[in-house]
Amino acid sequence: MQKTNFQHLSDNFQPQTAMIRHLTLVLVFLSSAITILTAQQNYKIAAVGFYNFENLFDTLDTEDVRDTEFTPTGSKVWNTKRYQAKLDNLAKVVAELGTDVTPDGVAILGVSEIENRSVLEDFVKHPLIKDRNYQIVHQDSPDERGIDVALLYNPKYFELKGHENLFVELYRDGEPDYTRDVLLVSGNFDGEPMHFMVNHWPSRSGGEAASQPARNKAALVCKTAADSIFAEDPKAKIIIMGDLNDDPISPSVKEVIGAKTNRRKVRKAEFYNPMYELYRKGIGTLAYRDAWSLFDQMILSDGLLDERQEGYQFYKVRIHNPRYMLQKHGRFKGYPFRTFGGNEYLGGYSDHFPVYIFMVKPAG
Repeated sequence: MQKTNFQHLSDNFQPQTAMIRHLTLVLVFLSSAITILTAQQNYKIAAVGFYNFENLFDTLDTEDVRDTEFTPTGSKVWNTKRYQAKLDNLAKVVAELGTDVTPDGVAILGVSEIENRSVLEDFVKHPLIKDRNYQIVHQDSPDERGIDVALLYNPKYFELKGHENLFVELYRDGEPDYTRDVLLVSGNFDGEPMHFMVNHWPSRSGGEAASQPARNKAALVCKTAADSIFAEDPKAKIIIMGDLNDDPISPSVKEVIGAKTNRRKVRKAEFYNPMYELYRKGIGTLAYRDAWSLFDQMILSDGLLDERQEGYQFYKVRIHNPRYMLQKHGRFKGYPFRTFGGNEYLGGYSDHFPVYIFMVKPAG
């Protein structure tokens, strides 16, 4: 856990070193009416992130899973060499997240589009990240494609207390339509209770408007779970993260969850969406038909906004999009450097950029 003395940390802070141990900075918080400057105060800092791994499948043809294309004889010729290259690429990215400020990187990482626990067991053993000793929280979802969400955590920061898969009940033409569960993980983050919901909401297949009710249903699952947590603790610290297949202004986020785009307007047991300002500036996490969307989001309960309490509070949100993660040529030029374009192997990282937040708290 990094202890940092904050002075002069601007929104465009781009440090030149990978590990910052002795900085003197000013931490700026926005309260409901004024800006508070806290100078020469030592803070602990930690990072929490989310990354869509873009179809991290193993190479086996698993019964009752639609994964035949991700096998050596399938349409994507998904062999051991390509699988290992995918793990190498993902580990390179995850190893970098947040390390400009804290050498431990992300303490919590939500992930989506993974086939099973086995691929995560391979991932966390990668030499670039194995020293973090990431632990895995995963349960199989009923998703028809066989992809799941999961959460990785560094036990140096987080003590797991419990987790639950929350079913998203959908129907299409009167028949059950299965998607990813919402993964709710609860525990103690550096000694204080905290809750994480990892999401991968239904896609926009069939059109944005036609598919919107399905994402609203998934959002309602999150809102209902959050309300139950708030009933026990109105100041609970909850982070809703994931590939929502919706933007910060979409009904699922803005209306169903009720995530405010203005931090000053967030009240008790409500949520704030720090991604909105990035979205408003045209910054996204994925591109489609030459337009950027910001589907990968981190949504925070008001308990993480209160600078008067002694625990962790939200400081900054970032999208990790260095130049090497951009496609350099072809029809996806300028987009996130993905693994496949259809069945064409491109050898990239993911069709999404990862997102993460920094949280800080007084260091004793």
